[in-house]
Amino acid sequence: MTAQAPAITEQVSNITSRRNFLRSSLTGLVGVAAGSATLLDTDDAAAAETVRRSEILLASFGGGARTLSFKNTHTGEELTTTYWRGGSYEQAALDEINYLLRDFRTGEVHNINKGLLNLLTAIRRQTGVSAPVNIVSGYRSPKTNAMLRRTRGEGVARQSYHVRGMAIDLRLPGYSTSSIARQARSMAVGGVGFYSSSDFVHVDVGPVRTW
Repeated sequence: MTAQAPAITEQVSNITSRRNFLRSSLTGLVGVAAGSATLLDTDDAAAAETVRRSEILLASFGGGARTLSFKNTHTGEELTTTYWRGGSYEQAALDEINYLLRDFRTGEVHNINKGLLNLLTAIRRQTGVSAPVNIVSGYRSPKTNAMLRRTRGEGVARQSYHVRGMAIDLRLPGYSTSSIARQARSMAVGGVGFYSSSDFVHVDVGPVRTW
């Protein structure tokens, strides 16, 4: 698909009320942890909870179809697709997203958590950026994750949320990564890491924490 996602400009006057809404709605739903992205013991119920939290987040932005645009910085592939409309997720669109966010080193494809997609939608809506989300890292296979730990050290978590399809490292063209991190942290949905030297932001739908 080649159509561009619509640009959505958020009014500044609404941002404060949205943040207050999120703080009150999310209280008690998520734990607070410190440090890098670490995979906790999860199951289907926990995965469903991430979707529920993200639905609360998106409720503060109103309804409408959810469209995302991506560009894989490693393969050059681009995708614009509507993954949710009329109250349900579109499986064909989800399959396309899963493929684009595959482990580019091994070719392995994994389901990307729907809550993570909703978080990305919220970030794009709040920032007003319609350009594709530039993917630095999406799904990461256990083999790739182990290799990165050997070559990059402790900066790569042993049980990364990338391995579970619950994390993404990204950039937004025309928007500073420090601003992306600030906006994502204000949403209080999952983990947010800002890597200034590499110029990308990590977001996941695990416990709320920042680094």
